Amino acid sequence: MKAKLILCKILAYAGAAYVAGCCGALIFFIVSRGLPVLGPKLFFGDTPALDAILGLRPVWDGIWPALAGTLCLVVLTTLMAALPGICFGLYLARFAKGRVKERLSLGVDLLASVPSIVMGLFGFVLILALRRTFAPEATTCIFLAAFCMALLVMPSLVVSTRSSVESLPPALYFTGAALGLTEGQILRRLLVPAAARGILGGLMLAMGRAAEDTAVIMLTGVVVNSGMPAGLGAKFEALPFLIYYTAAQYMDESELLRGFGAALVLLMLSALLMGAAWLCQRSMERRWKGIR
Repeated sequence: MKAKLILCKILAYAGAAYVAGCCGALIFFIVSRGLPVLGPKLFFGDTPALDAILGLRPVWDGIWPALAGTLCLVVLTTLMAALPGICFGLYLARFAKGRVKERLSLGVDLLASVPSIVMGLFGFVLILALRRTFAPEATTCIFLAAFCMALLVMPSLVVSTRSSVESLPPALYFTGAALGLTEGQILRRLLVPAAARGILGGLMLAMGRAAEDTAVIMLTGVVVNSGMPAGLGAKFEALPFLIYYTAAQYMDESELLRGFGAALVLLMLSALLMGAAWLCQRSMERRWKGIR
């Protein structure tokens, strides 16, 4: 028995070291190749930074339009997916019962298993259907890309919210009921703050996937050198597609290094999202515990 326990510990440590080593090697490779080119020229090229940020002059040799397009895509996706996903997860955790809960949970699991390329094809076919019916001028755009991305990431947000609420100790609910709180007050003041870590974690994972997924946006509106996003119905650029396009079509070493720089910026953006989630989660926990 003792030998089995030692073997399990060895395998656990070996697995942890393997995963950490692979992640560390990948991050080191991206940082070592992208850090030397990280600077204003990577973002704005030869265009003055202020003019590029304000959209007064186009940026041809920088990644600023792709970064702006990625941020817009993440914001739109979050606005479309966050509230419905969290509310649906709360409904499954607290209110759905019996066969209704089983069928809805099965539907969420099936939607979560849909590959991203299939969701991109759905958006493309949706535009074709709109063109043949009542919107002949409909075309792929950032709004369509965000809508399809929201459908793609919403199931993971539903599952994380449901799991976080269901994993809370039952005594928390009974305490609220004993204090005379209504079901809505218990949910809003006790259960949601207590499950904030898992809910925000699922939200950040959804935002991270929205920032890095390429298959969906390839078929729903992303292009190269489209400039800053001009509106919800306009084409856009995005960092993951820029990285993919650069890796496939680069002409010289400078373009390849720009691709590594874009990959590093995308990695930093993901880290920034995780940091923001940690700060929000810490703030919610401190407020819930009455700590100022």
